[in-house]
Amino acid sequence: MRRKPTPMNSAPTGSAPAPASSLPLLVSPPSPGTDLLAWTSSARDHIRAGLLEHGALLFRGWSVPSVDVFEAFVRSAVGEPLPYELRSSPRHAVSNNVYTSTDHPADQAIFLHNEQSYGHTWPGFIAFHCVTEPGTGGATPIADVRRVTRRIAPGIVDRFAGGYQLVRHFHEGFGLSWQTAFGCRTEEELEEVCRRHDIQCEWLPDGLLRTRQLRPVMEPHPVTGERLWFNHLTFFHPTTLDPRVQEHLLAAFPADQFPYDTRHHDGSPIDPATVAALRAAYEAETVSVPWRRGDILLLDNMLTAHAREPYTGEREIVVAMAAPTHRAGAFR
Repeated sequence: MRRKPTPMNSAPTGSAPAPASSLPLLVSPPSPGTDLLAWTSSARDHIRAGLLEHGALLFRGWSVPSVDVFEAFVRSAVGEPLPYELRSSPRHAVSNNVYTSTDHPADQAIFLHNEQSYGHTWPGFIAFHCVTEPGTGGATPIADVRRVTRRIAPGIVDRFAGGYQLVRHFHEGFGLSWQTAFGCRTEEELEEVCRRHDIQCEWLPDGLLRTRQLRPVMEPHPVTGERLWFNHLTFFHPTTLDPRVQEHLLAAFPADQFPYDTRHHDGSPIDPATVAALRAAYEAETVSVPWRRGDILLLDNMLTAHAREPYTGEREIVVAMAAPTHRAGAFR
């Protein structure tokens, strides 16, 4: 069942905490006409504390007249916006390091995930800004990863003690090219990028590029130390895709050459029932956040997963990421 966000006002001096199960915390201007950037510079510590407690803050009712103001807000609240590297989602730059949230087809849902958890470095924070409201749909579902983690059976966690594999195949004309995904032009540059990021790459006899990366399923939060279910195992498993997309992939590619797949650490397939149980854990903690023009949704990227509902109309949501966070230990 999808819960609605619990509204609460917030000021630089803070407010009463929301119940443990509620997110996002609604942050409204303390008085009409309050300048967002001036307020943020004085409330930075409260913003960080709110993110640690709630995982998600929804700034609503503020004047955000441009993408530049949104970018300045992110810079003031959580740090310099980061470039989008090691790409897996179609996006394009709007301004400097502000991007479209996704260029994924509007009629397809995007499942819950933590941004770039498949890397050894990821953004500690991710912020979304509504430039144009969708006509219908288009909300951003979010989920408290602490609560998701508690819902996952210990046996499933133990099953992935050795990590999981993310396997990608870069088919020409389908999805991102390897040049776009890895930000390089030559095979030599590709191999160097993969080496730096602990990604195995190989060229199959037909010239198809396959990459594999072994990653853990659990990761401690750098501030709280909480062990979190932090990975793309569920997101990139083929059974999580829209059934229409699954059907298209099965018709277009061999089952062992899907554009994305997740497997056990030894390369063996993951039981679809396990992935279904993981999806259920996320879905049980989902809160759907509908957009209003000018909204900013600021997330702790490890504590809160995000998604997207299908929509109609001219929905324009932009995104910025900040605070590079590194894996706590080597995982090979």
